[in-house]
Amino acid sequence: MTGNRRPTIKTVAARAGVGRTTVSRVVNGSDLVSADARARVLAAIKELNYVPNSVARGLVTNRTNAVALVIPESESRLGSEPFFAALIRGVSGALAESGTQLQLMLVRDQAERDQLTESVATRRVDGVLLVSVHAEDRLPGILEEMGLPTVLAGRRDAGEQLSYVNSDNAGGAAEAVRHLLGRGRSRIATITGPQDMDVGRARLAGWHAAHEEAGVRADESLIEPGDFSEDSGGRAMRLLLERTPDLDAVFAASDLMAVGALAELRRQKRRVPVDVAVVGFEDSVLARHTNPPLTTVRQPVEELGRTMARILTDITLNDGPRQQITLPTELVVRDSS
Repeated sequence: MTGNRRPTIKTVAARAGVGRTTVSRVVNGSDLVSADARARVLAAIKELNYVPNSVARGLVTNRTNAVALVIPESESRLGSEPFFAALIRGVSGALAESGTQLQLMLVRDQAERDQLTESVATRRVDGVLLVSVHAEDRLPGILEEMGLPTVLAGRRDAGEQLSYVNSDNAGGAAEAVRHLLGRGRSRIATITGPQDMDVGRARLAGWHAAHEEAGVRADESLIEPGDFSEDSGGRAMRLLLERTPDLDAVFAASDLMAVGALAELRRQKRRVPVDVAVVGFEDSVLARHTNPPLTTVRQPVEELGRTMARILTDITLNDGPRQQITLPTELVVRDSS
């Protein structure tokens, strides 16, 4: 070589007397190379001090070494909900282990949906991690039709066919309500998540299941929907108090909604937990800084992100099987209950 130019796959191929495809196969550990050709390529790599890059690998594998984390939410939602930050930490940490780049894509309108579809169609990413899955969302089906490896955070329904990583939403919610019943609460309201999402339906199912298990009638007037945001928690709490002023506890299906509920209870001079006990879901950083500190169901969000990334990496690198994993939850008792 002359000068300080970095050696390329072309220069390695020329030195070894083979084609670039053969060099790529050696770099990627393919068996489709003769022992003699492999020895010559390895000798050339050592002599030239060649460092393979993603472009070289892509000649054979057609891989980009990049995956997309697709979140169909607004920037304000992304910034205000601790769930997303924890999930991104988990995903990026796991992808770093395999040298895979992460592309964050917000899909808020049809133009951005079209942009994602184009990226998939032109294979600018090797796979997709999809968050905030709604029942009628067409994205999972589109990705599946295109044959792109996809892993969901959560699932669309109990019959989900794609790979996913989920938390034990129903079990965690049931544990929260059992805790409140065990503290002598008898009028336990719930602020649900969106019912077009499996996570919202599952946490409501847990509320029902704990009542049934205890032989306590689940009063439907104690159910008020939210959308996982703080504002929806406050609004739902206000409506619940207007409709059922004798309620003595509330299980909010997210910590953010519990924060909104606490603010509304404070505004209405209801003491927590003396008058109304409050339990959330997630155990985000918010839970430790509310007044009083929030009892909540801990879900391992970073582990959820790491597991999603590892499943996708296994599929894209090793043609691994689809996997469907449910992670356990744990009740964390603090002063709000």
